Amino acid sequence: MASRPRSSRAPRALLAALVTASVALPVSGAARPAAVPAPVPARLAPLDTRPRVLEARYAAARQEIRAARETAARHGDRRRAAALTGMAAPGRTFLMFDGRDGGRGVEVFGNLARARRIAVLVPGAGVDLDHYWRLRGGADALLGELGPGAAVVAWLGYRTPTVLSPSSLTAGRAGEAAPGLRTFVREIREARPSARVSLLCHSYGSVVCARAASGLDVADIVLYGSPGTGADDAAALRTPATVWAGRGGADWMSGVPHTALALPFGTVGFGTDPVSPEFGAEVFDAGDAGHSDYLRPGSVSLRGIAAIVAGTAEARRA
Repeated sequence: MASRPRSSRAPRALLAALVTASVALPVSGAARPAAVPAPVPARLAPLDTRPRVLEARYAAARQEIRAARETAARHGDRRRAAALTGMAAPGRTFLMFDGRDGGRGVEVFGNLARARRIAVLVPGAGVDLDHYWRLRGGADALLGELGPGAAVVAWLGYRTPTVLSPSSLTAGRAGEAAPGLRTFVREIREARPSARVSLLCHSYGSVVCARAASGLDVADIVLYGSPGTGADDAAALRTPATVWAGRGGADWMSGVPHTALALPFGTVGFGTDPVSPEFGAEVFDAGDAGHSDYLRPGSVSLRGIAAIVAGTAEARRA
């Protein structure tokens, strides 16, 4: 039997090497327990964006954060307690908060009650309560670029995988996250039916968005810094939304093999590169962005993503 061409073997071999490294190499902070104790949060009513109701929900979430901070402090976790002190500050507007198991939270930037354009940010691997500042910074920068009449929602609504771990190379965490994202987007659409809603999906977050995409009532699904989605092409997402993709010139993700490898415990890797012609997305200019720089103030990528959210971007095929 003829051997498989070297060009087809190389991506699979590299992916296998990444799997091995993810299991064998220590991850920064891996020795630190992810599950810092926190109270069980109160059950939430469906989202209601009437101003008084919304303000009451924000106030309730601040109380949840303060309770989690006190628990973290008693546990001796100063780093978590310090992060939660900032999140509980006056003026912070969380729709929900859960401090357990790495943490989850949904924060609003801008006036959700009056927003005509709403962007929902879905983060990737390595973003938890201790590293929430990364997501907050991007959301704040995007709101500044969008200007009046917009709101940005930072949706840390799932247990994100750790960077360079087996969980970041499979779709398991994305499958867990998808139902919650679908529910949240549905509540946004019901509460703000006239608003233009866009889903912005960074890195592993693009796998989450792909799992949730079918049937979502959003104008755009934006994949950036993506390792793939688990789908062969944009049509396989089964969404009426415009699917966009972008990758910055300095993003290390360009060197990751965009393939899928079947192993005894499941499929590793996420298949077709979203910025490739084969995927069929509309490609936007991401400039020279690095993997964590797409929402950097003043960047080409931030302007491009903001134009998509505003509905003014010009589509072009890869």
